[in-house]
Amino acid sequence: MAEEKENKSIDQISIELIEKAAKDGVNTAFDRAETMKPCPIGSVGSCCKHCGMGPCRVPLPKGKEETPEEKQKRRGVCGATAETIAARNFIRMVAGGAAAHSDHGRGVAELFLAVARGKAPGYEIRDEQKLMQVALDWGIEIGDRSNQEIATDIGEKALEEFGKQEGELITLRKAPLKRQEVWRKQGVTPRGIDREIVEIMHRTHIGVDQDYKSLLQQGVRASIGDGWGGSMIATELQDILFGTPAPVLGQVNLGVLKKDEVNIIIHGHEPLLSEMIVAVAQEPEMIELAKSKGANGINLSGMCCTANEILMRHGVPIAGNFLQQELAIVTGAVDAMVVDVQCIMQSIQTVAECYHTKIITTSPKAKIQGAVHIEFNEHDALKSAREIVKTAIENFSNRKGNIYIPDQQTDQIAGFSHETINYLLGGLFRASYRPLNDNIINGRIRGVAGVVGCNNARVKHNEGHVTMVKELIKNDVLVITTGCNAIACAEAGLMVPEAAKEFAGEGLAEVCEAVGIPPVLHMGSCVDNSRILIAATAMVKDGGLGDDISDLPVAGAAPEWMSEKAISIGQYFVASGVYTVFGVTWPTTGSKEVTDYLFKDFEDMYGGMWAFEPDPIKAAQLMIAHIDKKRKALGIDEARERVLYDMEMRRELE
Repeated sequence: MAEEKENKSIDQISIELIEKAAKDGVNTAFDRAETMKPCPIGSVGSCCKHCGMGPCRVPLPKGKEETPEEKQKRRGVCGATAETIAARNFIRMVAGGAAAHSDHGRGVAELFLAVARGKAPGYEIRDEQKLMQVALDWGIEIGDRSNQEIATDIGEKALEEFGKQEGELITLRKAPLKRQEVWRKQGVTPRGIDREIVEIMHRTHIGVDQDYKSLLQQGVRASIGDGWGGSMIATELQDILFGTPAPVLGQVNLGVLKKDEVNIIIHGHEPLLSEMIVAVAQEPEMIELAKSKGANGINLSGMCCTANEILMRHGVPIAGNFLQQELAIVTGAVDAMVVDVQCIMQSIQTVAECYHTKIITTSPKAKIQGAVHIEFNEHDALKSAREIVKTAIENFSNRKGNIYIPDQQTDQIAGFSHETINYLLGGLFRASYRPLNDNIINGRIRGVAGVVGCNNARVKHNEGHVTMVKELIKNDVLVITTGCNAIACAEAGLMVPEAAKEFAGEGLAEVCEAVGIPPVLHMGSCVDNSRILIAATAMVKDGGLGDDISDLPVAGAAPEWMSEKAISIGQYFVASGVYTVFGVTWPTTGSKEVTDYLFKDFEDMYGGMWAFEPDPIKAAQLMIAHIDKKRKALGIDEARERVLYDMEMRRELE
């Protein structure tokens, strides 16, 4: 039995709590993944259920060569081919992911505008410098205007981007000029964030777009509207409102829970509410209320991407990533799990019913039957936050005694925003990516990899993340990360400077020691993948590594992906010129034509392409091979040491 549990996670704390769940008779995602097998036709993208004549399942051809008669039979009732079905399913995943991130961005923009107009008490503009930078980027007048006036224009402009019907998104200006030209040439420049998502849903309706190349083109357009649009707006405006992240020491894993304090876990993706809960939990009145109920205080921790947000800005510890949300409740010590949107398992309510934990939903878009619903009102945010925290405090005395909190946690350094990396590499007056570029050119750093994405219960928890990242840094590839991958790496001890000496190659370790950074840089939540796009653009602008993102020795990966958001993220990285490898499964393998188009033809069109490799070591080697290919194309494939020229050597050059 113990060996069976160990096959489900590489994290010892998670293994212990999986065992406790089994003893307590609690069913978790790990158990359900064993008993519920994926549909073999649906998992490869060959099942269509877009109309009432289906679902239509179009299996792979039996032989290598099909006769015209055989090909005719291998269609849906409406005549849709495997290629059309696979492409429709794929871009509907892009639409779902882009909608999730972009709706997040819209919510932030609405709050931002309310703050600017003085209609959201409790919030304030915390990063004036970034406010001015965004105003300059967006062509908004600064002059002698007040911060509120400038912020009002920014908020109005941000909201306009969602409903635009023509032209180009204003945030696309952040991309390298050559990349913008590629998008225009391919006809994939997004006109408006919402428009491109709606158009996917129209095109994929029965009897509309039936050319897989045309369908995939629209998927690219919508994904760019996510990464370079909605997600980027969310990150920029959150930084202005809540502060741009800077390096902070924090702790991670379920050992951050405390037996003698009220434990509140904030789970989800939008930091609008969590910022207020952090403030309210520190109020003397709330602490006194907790003590009156027998607790020694209030202990906040985060789960999933909200965890990354409040860690980076406040140092709040992280309890875990996606597959640990049920296990947190299994400890018996969580008094309330507060959730908003995205990656919330419906099963947390049934798990909570086995203990004393209250599940508190807060968004009108995301309710769970049986949970307590306390709707968050951003116009009276402190009142909502106080009601939530009080509910958790009142529940402390209802603990059932079946409590087990692991006694270990891991340190991590997080908060490596683009601005922070710029400062760390160049200082206050010479902020620049030049030192990074120089060390890539001289070979100390082989390249850069963005490793991101979810957990997937179909594979061993955290194994793909950690195995891939260790292989990359061992080969002198600097890793930048977000989301659940960041949490997995932190739990494995890869996010402290000391990790460079233990796990990184000689060249990367040398650079990490000189700068004082870990070999794996935590850049934030999944919506903050836009920070990676900005970092890549900064590398291009600082010179020496080509004139487009597609020229850089970089690669991307999501080794344990599971959500539609991951597909949208991967697609906008490919569209930005990045070679991107996914693990676990791939949703178009039911059509060779569509898969080849994504895996081969896209490179000629966009300079980036998809790849699929479930083995994390092999996937890392694919990324390294791509990085080496780009180094060779740049003429930097051989390591070069800097030479300090004396006067005689300079004369010889002349």
